[in-house]
Amino acid sequence: MNNREKIIEVENLVKKFGDFEANKNLTFDVCRGEIFGFLGANGAGKTTTIKILCGLSKPSSGSVQVAGINVNKHPEAVKKRIGYMSQFFSLYSDMTVKENFRFYGGVYGLGKKEIRDRTLFYLDKLNMRSYENMLLRNIPLGWKQKLAFSVASLHRPDIIFLDEPTGGVDPITRRQFWEMIYEASDNGTTVFVTTHYMDEAEYCERVSIMSEGEIKALGRPRDLKTDYQADNMNDVFLKIARNVE
Repeated sequence: MNNREKIIEVENLVKKFGDFEANKNLTFDVCRGEIFGFLGANGAGKTTTIKILCGLSKPSSGSVQVAGINVNKHPEAVKKRIGYMSQFFSLYSDMTVKENFRFYGGVYGLGKKEIRDRTLFYLDKLNMRSYENMLLRNIPLGWKQKLAFSVASLHRPDIIFLDEPTGGVDPITRRQFWEMIYEASDNGTTVFVTTHYMDEAEYCERVSIMSEGEIKALGRPRDLKTDYQADNMNDVFLKIARNVE
């Protein structure tokens, strides 16, 4: 791990909203190609952190570098180096599959040929070439989520942020989605993922667990289970985030 390139570097990150401190001196890093789990109960400060890392919000203080870019000084440059998939489905339901690829390819600054070639690549990969002219609203949720991941990967970003990507999908689709994550990681893309499914935390190389705006634990799942004398990551999470003995 120490010999790998750091693609995210956060030091003493603080984010305040008036007197409320959403992020309290967060310090962590993420390596290129790593699958990094970012866990915490609702209100723990995860979403605030992700918005800062994506250049959508400025920190109150601290240092944040994403893909070698100072997020506070150059937020627009950061946005070009990342992909993002929201927990709420982020593609347009009143557009076809192909139109969604074309639209986001344009947003990412790709040329027409690049968009066409990469669209066909991902549709073939998903065995969805016959659905390219179908409206998104008519496609099952699991397929939509895989399409959204493909669109987020379209411009070959350094990092893909996934916010609750498998919420509401069946176990088979969840497994297929994680196979896509593994493949992206193997190709050198960093995957920064939040999830409420603690079994998915086991799939991550390292996980961070937040509570009340602070990082309470950070490490490999097997090490955290040992440290907290827990049989699984759900028990680790409960002990940290909910103070369950």
